[in-house]
Amino acid sequence: MQINRILLTAIGSVLLAMVTIQSGASLAKQLFPIVGPEGTTALRLGFAAAILWLVFRPWRALPQGRDWQSIIIYGLCLGGMNILFYLAIERIPLGIAVALEFTGPLAVALFGSKRKSDLFWVACAIAGILLLMPSLSSAQGLDVVGALMALGAGACWAGYILFGTRTGKQASGGITVALGMTVAALVLVPVGAISQGVALISWEVLPLGLLVGVLSSALPYSLEMVALRNMPTQAFSVLMSLEPAIAALAGFVILSEQLTVLQWSAIGLVIIASIGSSFTPKKAVEMGV
Repeated sequence: MQINRILLTAIGSVLLAMVTIQSGASLAKQLFPIVGPEGTTALRLGFAAAILWLVFRPWRALPQGRDWQSIIIYGLCLGGMNILFYLAIERIPLGIAVALEFTGPLAVALFGSKRKSDLFWVACAIAGILLLMPSLSSAQGLDVVGALMALGAGACWAGYILFGTRTGKQASGGITVALGMTVAALVLVPVGAISQGVALISWEVLPLGLLVGVLSSALPYSLEMVALRNMPTQAFSVLMSLEPAIAALAGFVILSEQLTVLQWSAIGLVIIASIGSSFTPKKAVEMGV
């Protein structure tokens, strides 16, 4: 009975983490007309870094020497993932952007595997991406730049995983994320400030920026830590595979973004590929790291 309660808590934490992060993305998109994707990214990273420093107090165990190299690259990947994702959802629906972004972790999971059966999951992912690509003969095709931005965010997500794993061996997960978020903030907060000026610190924007930082970074990361401590990694990965669908639902409910049947089918293929990749042997995944 106790085990079931712990597992249910873990599952609830994963689902709530996905809901909060996609709700945060939906809220962030509503900030774009005021401070743009650059300003919104600056607010998210700045507030998230401050919160994570207060929670995990990374000054107690700072990296030494060459360890900083991995931390810096990890932080740059984190920052790139954020800014490219926001630039993507400025142009394309949230659910589609998340589905395209998922190609990053999918590549990490499948790249090191030598099982022929994993080719099926690769085919599903490719089919999903092809369905989401713009139709040049249609005036309502997917925005090409937005799709490329989402794929770029996926590439940064892959780097985030690879270097996050490497830095995680040098420090705790919380300290690693706090330091990586700080690196990202140091690079992109000035970009947002230069781009948007005093609009970034208006009382109309700051509370929403804080909420985006909490919903998109601080809260979901804490919930995921609770889940990972109380459930198998594979089960966690399977549940996380539902994120593109949750993103599409958040986009529909909060932003009134409606997708076609073909687009829902494409998202479904990416989810199937992600679930399948979750069953790739751990050893194979680690070989790609």
